[in-house]
Amino acid sequence: MPHAGLMDESALGPEKGPLLRAKLHIRGGKRRLKQGKISAGIITLYDALSAAMEWYVAANERRVNLQVREGENLNDDRTLFNVLTRSGILDKKFDYEAFDKLVEKASDEEMPQYDYSKLLEGIESLMTRLGVVPFDERELPPEDPSTF
Repeated sequence: MPHAGLMDESALGPEKGPLLRAKLHIRGGKRRLKQGKISAGIITLYDALSAAMEWYVAANERRVNLQVREGENLNDDRTLFNVLTRSGILDKKFDYEAFDKLVEKASDEEMPQYDYSKLLEGIESLMTRLGVVPFDERELPPEDPSTF
């Protein structure tokens, strides 16, 4: 993954770690898509979204406004996405179910003909709503393009 060797997530803590991972995976996912590594790019962007949502709920000041129902597991990405949508943090324009199915497909096969432009727009919109982007890439550790 794009964060391998660039950070020690556990040392950064429950907020800084996932936030940095999300940013690194946004950058790495975009690079992979542009390089034609479509399946790897999709999976990397999925991890970026997962890390961004994890970061969002890690802070009490953001978490307090969430509409969490009894028994909901915020460690489950699908549940967390639904809670963030229900709470008005994310909008209903992004089809998480379709994205999840796309990630499953990308895990099983390469998808060189897949047009990722709409997916990238949707991910960028989610990341903006979560407060992860925009960010200055110069603040990130230098990328190692040899990481797949």
